[in-house]
Amino acid sequence: MRIKSIVPAVVVAVSLALLGFISVAAVKDVPVGIAKFVSHPALDDIERGIVDELTATVPGVRFDLQNANADMATAAQIARKFKSDKVRVAVGIATPTAQALASAIRDIPVVFSAVTDPVAAGLVSSYQGGGKNVTGTSDMTPVAAQLDLLVALKPIERLGHVYNAGEANSVKLAELVREYCGRKGIRLVEATVANSSEVRSAVQAIADRIDGLYLGNDNTVFSAVSAVAEVCLQKRLPLVTADPTSAETVPVLAALGFDYYQMGRATGRIVARIINGEKPGSIPTYFPNSPAEKSLVLNLDVAAKLGISPGADLVAQATSVIRNGAVERRKK
Repeated sequence: MRIKSIVPAVVVAVSLALLGFISVAAVKDVPVGIAKFVSHPALDDIERGIVDELTATVPGVRFDLQNANADMATAAQIARKFKSDKVRVAVGIATPTAQALASAIRDIPVVFSAVTDPVAAGLVSSYQGGGKNVTGTSDMTPVAAQLDLLVALKPIERLGHVYNAGEANSVKLAELVREYCGRKGIRLVEATVANSSEVRSAVQAIADRIDGLYLGNDNTVFSAVSAVAEVCLQKRLPLVTADPTSAETVPVLAALGFDYYQMGRATGRIVARIINGEKPGSIPTYFPNSPAEKSLVLNLDVAAKLGISPGADLVAQATSVIRNGAVERRKK
């Protein structure tokens, strides 16, 4: 009798153990490939946000983190690797990397992040729905507001703009800058680059012909933003950018744009939805619009060197103020 009573208990225990093993195995390995176009503070923050969000919400997730180093051939190679490795979701940070993933991968979900105009980039046909296997987040930056900020800090008659004409996102932003200058009667002086090694010389070439410089969210230029800031300080030119993240460590006058870490968290939430069964095509492009997702950085040390005195109202609006070499962060 004792043996008979023990056997069913053993069978039940073994069965439960096997079920537990199967359950754990089912979520043990969720490979997610994340590729960024180049390493700079904004894209690094997006990557960190994605990793943090998925680590907190997806059991068993593991990451393959890749960097194309601003090279399209490398971006294509990474895309082929993700496809061969059969990652659960492939994430492309910045337009060129996202395009490389979407071009090479048709049977695995692709999620883009920090793509200025995913429709113009050919990633999705509309903002309201994803492609068959593609969706993600946009960082369509508020160009007019950023240029208004620059003009408010110093009257501008001749505006400089440096960008990579090979990046679809940068071409779109260049159109918006031209439109703004046309409306405001500002002379626009443009310089284009093909890689980060050309950025310093491009800024130097136009520095004596401009009153201020604007940088949109161009990945190639931002990989050399320290060099840009150095030239602007030497030439006493106000520099306003679209990247608040780098503005806390690089001496630019001001930056207005997105909190890229929060954009990474938002991208991670989309990835989690897909892992949990949603189809990319049913998820519209996400555009950050809450105050918590935007930042204004104002560098009073740089302003003093340029002889600029920002108004008290503008200083009060800043989410981060740099004064005497220290960053003062304020609640949003």
